[in-house]
Amino acid sequence: MMQLSKVLTSVLLASSLSAVSAAAQQADIGAQLYTDYCSACHGAAGLGDGDMADVVNIPSPNLTLLARNNDGVFPMLEVLQIIDGRTGVRAHGGAMPVWGRVFSDQIGDSAGPYGGVLEVRGRLLSLATYIQSIQQ
Repeated sequence: MMQLSKVLTSVLLASSLSAVSAAAQQADIGAQLYTDYCSACHGAAGLGDGDMADVVNIPSPNLTLLARNNDGVFPMLEVLQIIDGRTGVRAHGGAMPVWGRVFSDQIGDSAGPYGGVLEVRGRLLSLATYIQSIQQ
């Protein structure tokens, strides 16, 4: 019985460490995706002051205030839908690129029929997780 308890404790510890590691990796991927696809408009720190912010017709929002402007709760589902852009919720009245389609086009069929869908969703979730991490 004592041996089983030790094994279960080890398994639980290992799985929690894996979850922490996966979350850190996802944040790193999200940070890189943010730099590559979002910072031009939203700025390096997410303040809405990117190099392209003065060029676009619709102001880029300060992404660090999303939770604060939502009663302290980060609106994960809404952020995912806005970044994806294919679900009917259009950011900024439609001026923001449809990143779900962009990512899908980039991946194409290289990952198989379901692999592409999973890769796109992983990128979207990584981006949203990173944006959640920069909340004030």
